[in-house]
Amino acid sequence: MDNAYKHESNANVRERILLIRRIMSDGQDIGMVSTEELHRSIAWAYKWLRRFDKEGLEGLKNKPRSGRPPDVPQEKISKIRTELSENPSGWKAKEIMNIIYERTGIRYHEVHIYRLLHKWGFSPKVPRKKFVNTASNKEKKQFQKRPRK
Repeated sequence: MDNAYKHESNANVRERILLIRRIMSDGQDIGMVSTEELHRSIAWAYKWLRRFDKEGLEGLKNKPRSGRPPDVPQEKISKIRTELSENPSGWKAKEIMNIIYERTGIRYHEVHIYRLLHKWGFSPKVPRKKFVNTASNKEKKQFQKRPRK
């Protein structure tokens, strides 16, 4: 158990291993360990204790979840994506939102369009203002226009 704790990189799994170790090896009360030491609910502790009893250390890891299925079929999305990539001048989010609505009948929110574009590997035509402050002062100074002499 100590070896698994030392070699685990996921912080959530390490916390669960610590819970199991305190209860099984140290013999401490599950309520005290979960609420006072780990600041978690007792139900959370029982859930991971049950999973450990059934599956061992593998039971302490998160399992993949399917999530909500997409509204638009994958074939239609891939056609739209191909069409978007063929235009070298780029697109605006509202234009893409309208294209998706015309082809599929499903209207996505503008924010979700940005998520889709990021997922597909597209970058914005105009950099967003949030990136201005990521440069250091030295880089900003080098970028500024200098007066002509």
